[in-house]
Amino acid sequence: MIPSSWIDGVAVRTDGLRHQVINPATGRSVAELALATPVDVDLAVASARAALPAWSGATCAERSAVLSTLAELLGAHAPDLVAGEVSQTGKPVRLASEFDVPGSIDNIAFFAGAARHLEGKATAEYSADHTSSIRREAVGVVGTITPWNYPLQMAVWKVIPALAAGCSVVIKPAELTPLTTRTLARLASEAGLPDGVFNVVTGAGPEAGTALAGHAGVDVVTFTGSTAVGRKVMAAAAVHGRRTQLELGGKAPFVVFDDADLDAAVHGAVAGALINSGQDCTAATRAIVARNLYGDFVAGVAELMSKLVVGDPADPDTDLGPLIEPSAKEKVKEHLQDALDKGGKLLTGGEEHKLGGQFFQPTIVTGATQDMKVATEETFGPVAPLFKFDTEQEVIRLANDTIFGLASYFYA
Repeated sequence: MIPSSWIDGVAVRTDGLRHQVINPATGRSVAELALATPVDVDLAVASARAALPAWSGATCAERSAVLSTLAELLGAHAPDLVAGEVSQTGKPVRLASEFDVPGSIDNIAFFAGAARHLEGKATAEYSADHTSSIRREAVGVVGTITPWNYPLQMAVWKVIPALAAGCSVVIKPAELTPLTTRTLARLASEAGLPDGVFNVVTGAGPEAGTALAGHAGVDVVTFTGSTAVGRKVMAAAAVHGRRTQLELGGKAPFVVFDDADLDAAVHGAVAGALINSGQDCTAATRAIVARNLYGDFVAGVAELMSKLVVGDPADPDTDLGPLIEPSAKEKVKEHLQDALDKGGKLLTGGEEHKLGGQFFQPTIVTGATQDMKVATEETFGPVAPLFKFDTEQEVIRLANDTIFGLASYFYA
């Protein structure tokens, strides 16, 4: 059983419930660990709080040097990080090796540079005989909760800017996919990050996540995940008046106007809808197409989807891997059945893939309407509902007819 957490610069085995990290492509366990408890969260926050004065007081050059070394270490360990992402998420190795891992390395390198350019201001405009100064200081201890769909990238996006600014961090990765986050923390220590500045607690959301979000020793809470859980995170942080940063659900429209490049729009729609098997909050989950292009667009999307390779995520030729867990597959099936019950038609897919397990066929739903779950809720699977429109006013109304507002796309 591997240590589930990283606290005060060392790997920690906790006393919580035993948990298996499952490869969704095979159904086999890739790691066993004991989940972190609220007690472990207390220890991690105390460690971050104790480490904060020295790290926030370090010079910009010192913080930059650590992050630069960390970027180099990730580059040296890239193959292992790719393998870790593939095994715990089931995402295709091509996505992990061309996007997740190199993107994470580049992000760290960027903030290594940004750490040396923390702007302040000095001006006498407020008073003729005084100089006013604005100085940027670290907020304090950052508590962050990350999702399972992009484990390494989300950890980097949330942790590294905080470290660059001089904050200390406690991160709770999704218990489904914690492995590369722990590796990131270990490599940060090897890069020279002082003990306690970067802590990891791998636990379940209702226990460890709630404890972290509502902890009195945390100064700011950042969360990426569902809107429903985001509301709970905000409520927990509000008890102590802590500020929050939330990236929640999405139902991005993909609008194709009648003067669009049809071939480009078809490729964009398929890539946008099916990246990471559709498990992406910014996925293009609603294609809304000008009526005179609709028939050709549908045919193009269907043809392109038929060429996609669904299979072993470790195979470089694979385009789509499995969904993350059984409940994700059941949600996709529920949404599709709802669409069929309300008059939608399946042009392609709509069933579990012949590979079994958590694999699902790329699916096109035609005749989609706004009363369907595939139009209004996050399906989080390889499903593309298609709509048509006649006027610009109509497409604006359709695109905005959602409670979400995270992303949108258009071709014109």
